[in-house]
Amino acid sequence: MNKEKIIFWSATIIIALFEGLMPALTSQTELAKEGIKHLGYPSYFGNALVVFKVLGVLALIIPQVPKRLKEWAYAGFVFDFLFAAISHGAVDGISGQTLFPLVVLIILLVSYFYYHKLNSSKH
Repeated sequence: MNKEKIIFWSATIIIALFEGLMPALTSQTELAKEGIKHLGYPSYFGNALVVFKVLGVLALIIPQVPKRLKEWAYAGFVFDFLFAAISHGAVDGISGQTLFPLVVLIILLVSYFYYHKLNSSKH
């Protein structure tokens, strides 16, 4: 496995863990429900968000998913991270909760860059 694949899969697996596995396993906990409520969102928003996060992660990690759908998944995660940072900043001010989504966004951008780097070398 070459360096580009290692970087791509490392970044993508981190996204999959933070945005797919963890939300799927913890979304129904009281802490998660309180977090959604604290930010001013209705409870059903948290449920919908988890469904779309899991679907987005599946789109990123399954190689057979069409490229256009992968692009939409990447775009959805960009919006998710930006709005998470904005929501936390608006409710709680600048803190670790505000900055953490931006750190994960950087990891997503690494995945995206290397996804394109790997796919451009195939042609």
